Amino acid sequence: MNSGTPAGASSLALSGGGTDLRREDLHPSVSDPVMDTMNFLNEITLRYPEAISFAPGRPYDGLFDVEQIFSYVRRYLDHLAQQGESPARIREALFQYGPTAGRIRELIAGSLRADEGIDVLAESIVVTVGCQEAMFLTLRVLFSRPEDVLLVSSPSYVGITGAARLLGIEPVGVNECIEPVGVNEHEGGLSCADVEAAVAVELAAGHRPRAIYVTPDHSNPSGVTMPLRTRHELLDLAARHDLLILEDSPYRLVSQAIRLPTLKSLDRGRRVVHLGSYSKTVFPGARVGFAVADQTVVDAAGRSGFLADELAKVKSMVTVNTSPLGQAAVAGALLESAGRISDLNNETAKYYDDTLRTTLRCLDRILPPARRARLGVGWNRPSGGFFLTVKVPFRVDNAALARSAQDFGVIWTPMSYFYPQGGGERGIRLSTSYLTHDEIESGIERLAAFIASASEAS
Repeated sequence: MNSGTPAGASSLALSGGGTDLRREDLHPSVSDPVMDTMNFLNEITLRYPEAISFAPGRPYDGLFDVEQIFSYVRRYLDHLAQQGESPARIREALFQYGPTAGRIRELIAGSLRADEGIDVLAESIVVTVGCQEAMFLTLRVLFSRPEDVLLVSSPSYVGITGAARLLGIEPVGVNECIEPVGVNEHEGGLSCADVEAAVAVELAAGHRPRAIYVTPDHSNPSGVTMPLRTRHELLDLAARHDLLILEDSPYRLVSQAIRLPTLKSLDRGRRVVHLGSYSKTVFPGARVGFAVADQTVVDAAGRSGFLADELAKVKSMVTVNTSPLGQAAVAGALLESAGRISDLNNETAKYYDDTLRTTLRCLDRILPPARRARLGVGWNRPSGGFFLTVKVPFRVDNAALARSAQDFGVIWTPMSYFYPQGGGERGIRLSTSYLTHDEIESGIERLAAFIASASEAS
């Protein structure tokens, strides 16, 4: 007999005698569809374990060696000893809470200087629990008025739109072109003319465009990379409109593609808050990210400090500090590579580029030009990263995903998940990072069969 108990809920907790809460009395963000997207994907994956999944955008487990963690931590402890720290201080560095803004800011600043040409003081950095916390802290501090608006490229990473809505900030999408039009992703992307138009619309409505969130390199979900010219144009636009840029670029150092300068390295007016993560470049289990927030904040008495100081205040009330063990492991990796985390990821980048190219080759072979034209299918060709986008002629939703998993044994992510104000109903995101060559080939064959079936039925 079906008791009506939600999956994963305790039947004891839901039995009579307790207090029932009405969903409408909870914060509106928990009812936002974006909050259910990842749960639905996880449910589908668990329900169909034999299906090949192009859904998870995470690093490949086979690239990790358990012994690395111990060697990284030992490398950091040796570094502390070489710096003259006493055994008691070294013990404290691992076992105690530590400073809210982080213990390894100097090492992160050195790595950013060596690898990215980002030259900032360590004091302008806050070490966070992954990049997700960096987003949350930055939004909480910057958005102070009801009329403040966050612009996001659309489609956009659900982590930023979810964080914004948790904080009562409505993200406003600026459409990004990801049409499968040719050789590579540089033919699409965010248009500064569209950003300018969005700013004008919001100002006319009495809103204050406060910041724009972008992923300039191999973005999630589209795979698009922002051209150098657009980077300069966006910085100029931000200066004209007193706009901050939230730059999140976790895939650039795990790609063999030619790296364009980060927005932060081009930033001469301190318009960019650079959000970083070591989840892709070291390992996600460390849960270490950071925010470079070197903007000056001046109080009523004329005293000034970094925006990073304000982020640290909020962090002290949210997570208190970032795991010292996680920081130690990341610090060891930075020391091992002399700050050039890109060198540490040479083999990793080769692997991810290989899986991306293999996916594109399989798409080309299994869906050759004549067949894709007949079906009305196309895809973009990112130069790196984990993701690419497939355009299809039929509506893509959770029902289509469930049918694909059940009848064809292949899982993917609907692009509609990533459009904050609707859209993407005829797009599929493929993540290529977590699969072997054989899985990719079988998966694309299954995907093509699903697309053909759905196209004929539409």
